[in-house]
Amino acid sequence: MRRARAADAVGDRLWANLDGDVKITLAMTGGGLSMPSENKVSDIRSTDQINNAESTVMQGVISSLKGINEIEAEIVSLVRNTVVNTLRASGSVAGAVTDITKEVIKGAIQATEEVGTGLILSTKSVAKGVVMGVSDVGGDLISAAESTVKGAVKGAAEVGADIAMVARRAVDGVIEATKEIGGNVEEIAKVSVTGALDAAAAVGNTAVKTVKDMLIGVIEGAKEITTKALPRVTAA
Repeated sequence: MRRARAADAVGDRLWANLDGDVKITLAMTGGGLSMPSENKVSDIRSTDQINNAESTVMQGVISSLKGINEIEAEIVSLVRNTVVNTLRASGSVAGAVTDITKEVIKGAIQATEEVGTGLILSTKSVAKGVVMGVSDVGGDLISAAESTVKGAVKGAAEVGADIAMVARRAVDGVIEATKEIGGNVEEIAKVSVTGALDAAAAVGNTAVKTVKDMLIGVIEGAKEITTKALPRVTAA
């Protein structure tokens, strides 16, 4: 009796370690191990199908996210280069930043209207590209940040998009760019949030509330980024 139980235990361990296809083959042919029930074969197949579905979805999402990242990088590069070239051609960086920023945002919004989607997705990349382009030519980042966020919120209201989400994406893009170029993140965050709220106020009280709720924590987050970026002073 003990030997029979030991043999069954060994068989169970061997069965547990077999590949799903091998289990099915053995189950169908009765080869070598005790034949499992028909229900067990069905369970094995179901498990394999579930695992395959998980893997398929995971790989698909990874490919899609990689594609989105590539698209966003292309938008940043396009906007950045456009801003740089336009500002240099204008011959007056200081006076042209606000006007050019508004035109770039308007162009991005018109593009999404034509396609019928993509405003929320592209807003962050456009905002980031604007700030980085202005930085490349030594322009006023404060003015660029404020104009970018205001333009994005105004444009979202005009096309009926989610104002709060567009505002958040624009602010995130401005802050991300500022962080990458080594600018004053906290100051840019404050100006961006103020700009978003000012633009929302022109839409209505409801817009102000939704934008404010969406942007809660942005300035505190910027303070944290600034604190981490500062060198620590050690006592002598």
